[in-house]
Formats: sequence, structure tokens, C-alpha cells
Amino acid sequence: MIGLREGLEAALIVGIIAGFLANQGRRDALRQVWVGVGIAVLICVAVGVALELLTADLPQAAQEGLETLIGLFAVAMVTYMILWMRRHARHMRVELESSATAALARGSAGALVGMAFLAVLREGFETVVFLLAAFQASTSPLEAGGGALLGVILAVVLGYGIYRGGVRLNMARFFRITGAVLVIVAAGLLMTAAHTAHEAGWINFGQQQAADLSWLVQPGTPISSLLTGVLGIQPFPTIVEAVIWLVYAVPMLVHVLWPQRGPASRRRASEPAPTPQPEPTRG
Repeated sequence: MIGLREGLEAALIVGIIAGFLANQGRRDALRQVWVGVGIAVLICVAVGVALELLTADLPQAAQEGLETLIGLFAVAMVTYMILWMRRHARHMRVELESSATAALARGSAGALVGMAFLAVLREGFETVVFLLAAFQASTSPLEAGGGALLGVILAVVLGYGIYRGGVRLNMARFFRITGAVLVIVAAGLLMTAAHTAHEAGWINFGQQQAADLSWLVQPGTPISSLLTGVLGIQPFPTIVEAVIWLVYAVPMLVHVLWPQRGPASRRRASEPAPTPQPEPTRG
């Protein structure tokens, strides 16, 4: 889901820019866009490898602390991304094409290359940090990596299909559903961050057991891999972990799933109510 969501965001932005340049006959700028995309991907991979090597070389307590910071940073980034896409998904194509038209009118294709580069760099960096935090919480990093790769491949296929016009998606609905899933994943990362923060000696309050979920989260089972590795739910969650999960997940889910009003309904809501006309007097 992380690979699909983040990959499709980058693929959509690059696809819109590439399609616009192709329609304008700017093949020279299109080649530069692909070069910028490739450089952004390499930078993101290098950042991921560097963070993994840094984590592996630290002492146990420092590893737990760094994993906590990575988890918190990942949650902050994905939260911003969810909120941004909820606001802009419906009109993203119009906004990007308007910006592209303005850039070409100024005689600068470099701005479009920079837009594609920064889009892939931003989404790629979010993906690296989010996946790194998920891998650290996962019971099987190899399987998690395979799932992430499948998600990215599917995102590229969908993005190419949208670019060619053969695939049509309701973007607002798609990002609302995937946003809700990522909220649950992010809430689980916060639970994991609270757990690793305790292991690092940073949080020592609220460590009383809040619930017994061992009947559901049984180590070594597929359900345990899903609930613990993906959603961060522990078999014996503490009070602080449960509170953090609820405080983040509940308001975020309400915000993401709450129906958005369209422009017409917003205009009607902002218009003043008509002044009632006095009834004619009867003589």
C-alpha cells in the first residue's frame, strides 16, 4: 500500500508533466525530465541505504532511539502528504498544467524538469523513510520489501495507463481510501515509536498493560505479521501506546473519510441567505 500510494503520486505528477510536454512538442525537455527522475530515484535509494547502515552500526539503545526518530519523522511526512492530497487530488491535473503553461510562456522548460525532479524526490524520500520505519517494525523485512516493490510496479503501470489515457481513476476516492489505510499504518508506527522510545529509555510512564491481545496477535502467525508488522499492534499494548494510537487515528480517520463539498456547494454555503420579502397587506 505504501509503495502503491507514494509511487502513484509521483507517477501522476511526472505523467501529467510528460504528457503536457509531449503535446507541446518539447521532446528535448521531456528527455531532461526523465534524467531528473532517474537522479531523484538514485538519491532516494542512497538515502535509504545510508540510514539503514547508520542504524545497524549503533549500539542497541541508540538503535532504538534512532528507530523512534525515523518512525516519528515518517508519520509526520505521511500525515502532511495525506492532508495535502485530500485538498489537491481533485484538481491536481488542472493546477499542474496551469503551472506548466506559465513556465513555457516564460520560455523556461527547466522549471518543469525541476517540478518532476522535486516530485519524485519528495515522494521517494517519503517512501524511503516510511518503508524504513515499517521494515524496522516488520517481522519479515524481505516480504515487506517484496510488497513495497509490487506496489511501486503497480503504481508505474497505473501511472503509464493514466498517461496514455487507457486507465481512468476517481482520484479523490482513490486517495481517500488509501489515505484511510495509511492513517492506520501511521498510527501503528506511532505505537511502535512509543515502544522503541521506552526501550531507549525515553518514555517510562504509562507502561502499565492496557489490554491483552495475545489471543489475536499470536507470534508466528500471518495475523500477527499483519497486525504487528504492518499495523504496529502489540500483543500486550501499554496505556501510552493505546492512547497515542487513539489520539492520532480517530481524528485523522474522521478528517480523511469525511465527505468533501464540491466548489458549487461551497459557493452556495458562502452566499448570503435571500432577504425575505414582506407579504402584501390585504385591504
